[in-house]
Amino acid sequence: MKKAFAIFLAFAIVASASARDIVRSIQKDLTYDENGKLAKHHLLFPAGNHRCDPAKIGQTYGFEFRAVADEALAAVFPGASEGDCVAVCLERGTDKSVAHAAMPERHWLGEGDFRDWFENTCKKTEVCLMNYHSRETPIKVYWISPTGEKKFHMELQYGERGTRCFSSFLGHKFEVEDGVTGELLRKIKVEFISTIATGVSPPSGDPEMRDFEWEIERTLHNEWRRHNRVTRTFSPLGFKKGRLPEDLFASMGAFYYNNRNHKVREEWNGKGVFVNWWETDCSFIQIPWNQKGTWQERLRLLVEAWAGVPVEQTDMYGLRQYEHGARLLTHVDREATHAVSLIVNIAQGNMTEPWPVEVNDHNDRLHEVIMEPGDVVYYESAKCLHGRNRPLTGPDAFYTNLFTHYRPVGDPKWFEKPNHEGVPDPVLDVEGDCRLEKVKTSETSSNQLGVVEAVKCDDPRLGSYVSPALFKAASAEDLIEWWRMTSPPEPSQSTDATDSGRDEL
Repeated sequence: MKKAFAIFLAFAIVASASARDIVRSIQKDLTYDENGKLAKHHLLFPAGNHRCDPAKIGQTYGFEFRAVADEALAAVFPGASEGDCVAVCLERGTDKSVAHAAMPERHWLGEGDFRDWFENTCKKTEVCLMNYHSRETPIKVYWISPTGEKKFHMELQYGERGTRCFSSFLGHKFEVEDGVTGELLRKIKVEFISTIATGVSPPSGDPEMRDFEWEIERTLHNEWRRHNRVTRTFSPLGFKKGRLPEDLFASMGAFYYNNRNHKVREEWNGKGVFVNWWETDCSFIQIPWNQKGTWQERLRLLVEAWAGVPVEQTDMYGLRQYEHGARLLTHVDREATHAVSLIVNIAQGNMTEPWPVEVNDHNDRLHEVIMEPGDVVYYESAKCLHGRNRPLTGPDAFYTNLFTHYRPVGDPKWFEKPNHEGVPDPVLDVEGDCRLEKVKTSETSSNQLGVVEAVKCDDPRLGSYVSPALFKAASAEDLIEWWRMTSPPEPSQSTDATDSGRDEL
C-alpha cells in the first residue's frame, strides 16, 4: 500500500509540475538562444495524457521534455487532441520561425515501441570527422566510455576524401590523437548531427604559375560548346523559383547553424576555375551520409513534380559557403547525371546588396533570381548556362547553398533523346520585347514611395526574372564579355568610372 501511494504521489507531483509548465506557444514558450534558434533538443507530447510513454521517460542528455496544448498542440500535431499519445523530437538549432516543423521520421504516432523510436531517432545521431592535421600519418579517434575507459574507434586519412561518418548518440565523448606522438588534438562531445575537422584546412588550391584570365576564357568556350550539345528540355524556360517545405528547411537550417563554425576550405585542386577560390575563401561543410540521403529523397519529389518525369538521385553537393568577393563562373553541369537540379539557399547574411543566381534560358536570355533562405531554384543544369558573375559584397558577407542533382530514371543518355510528348515547348521566339521602365515601389522603412527601374516584357512567358542588363548570349565571347562587365573594378580605376559601369548593368 505504501509503495503504491508513493508511486501515485510521485506521479501527482510530476503531473502538477507539468501542468504549470505546459507549452502553449512554440514561438514563446520553448528555450531559444540569442539568435532565435532552439537552444536544446525538445521532446514534445500532448498535455492531456500523463499515462503516455513520452510523459514518463526519464531525463536524457541534451533534451527538454515538454507537454503542449492549445496553439502549440495544433502547430506540432495537426488534428491531434490533448488525450492522444503521440510525440515529436525538435532539433537543437532550429529557427524559431519553423520550430514547429519536424521531418516525418521525427514524429512518433503511437505505433510501435516508443523507447526504441526515441533511442534510434532522437538520441541517435550522425557524426563525420575529417583530418586536416597530418598528410603523412592518419590521426586516431577513441571513444570514451561512461566509465572513462578509452577504446580505439577509427583512423582518419587526410583531407575531404578521408572523411569518415558513423552513428553515435547524444552525449557520447571522443578524443582525437596524433597518430605518431599520441598528442591529444581535441575532445569531442556529441551535441547534434555534426561534421568536425581536426586541424586547419589548407588553401583551396595553389595559385602559383597560373594564368587565370586564360583559364577562364578557355573554360567559357568549353561551357558554351557543352550546353549546345543538350537538346532535350523539361520546362519552358529551363528554370523556376520555389520554396522548401517548412520541415525540410527546419532540418537543413538546424544542421547549418549547429555546424557553421566547423566549416573548412573547399578543396579546388584539379577542379578548375568555376569558383574564384584564388581571390576569396570558399568554405565547405560536409553533410553526413544518412542525412544527405534523407534530404535527397524529399527534394527528389519536388524536382520530379517540376520536371514532369520520374527521376533518380545522382549527386548532392554542399554545404558550400561563399564569402565576400565570391563569384561563380557561367557553366553547365555533367550531362550523364545532372539533367534537372536544385539550388537551395540555406543561409545568408551581412550582404550590402542581393546576390542573384544567373540562369540563361533556352534561348540564352539572362535571368537573375534573388533567393532568400529556404528558397529553391529548379534548373536544367546540363542544358542551361548558370552562374553568379556579380561578386558577393559586404564585410563578413556569407551565402550558403546546397546543390542536388537528378536524371530520368535509368537513363544516363537522356540528353541524346527528343522531348517526351506533353513536355512544354521551350520559349524561343517571343512576342514584342523587354525594356527597363521606371516603377513606383513602397519603401517600408520610411513608408514613402520610391522609383526604381524594373524589366517589363511584352511576352508573359518570360516571367519576372529577366535580367535588368537585358543580356542575351550568342557565343562564348559574349560569356567572356559578361564576366568582364561584372568584374569588380581594378584598384587603379576611379570611383566615378566604377559607379558608371555598375549603372550600365
